[in-house]
Amino acid sequence: MVIWHAKRKRKVSGSKYKKLRDKRKRELGRNPAHTKVDESQKVIKIRTHGSGEKLRALRTNVANVLDPKTKKYQKVEIKKVIENQANRHFARRGVITKGAIIETKIGKAKVTNRPGQNGTINAVLIS
Repeated sequence: MVIWHAKRKRKVSGSKYKKLRDKRKRELGRNPAHTKVDESQKVIKIRTHGSGEKLRALRTNVANVLDPKTKKYQKVEIKKVIENQANRHFARRGVITKGAIIETKIGKAKVTNRPGQNGTINAVLIS
């Protein structure tokens, strides 16, 4: 099934809108990245509208973790995903999204960026 970000064909009442034009490539959507914790790292480059680029992290096991006390970043290995508010099954599958709580070698950290959009994992130490 194609993911499409265009106006819907039907109104709330069920009647159809008048068709003004065909589909456009810029309205095409993509499947989510579902970044997983894995030893073999994989980041792909995607072309976006206007010849822009996104880096999509598919697999990774490192995170840039900020220690709020010392205000220093460390590149730390991720052990596992503890909790994920986006979907309760993501923690069991090891999927990392924004807001996920991950366990690292220096403690628990909360992911502050979108790995499927940025290509890296940035997190803040919470314990």
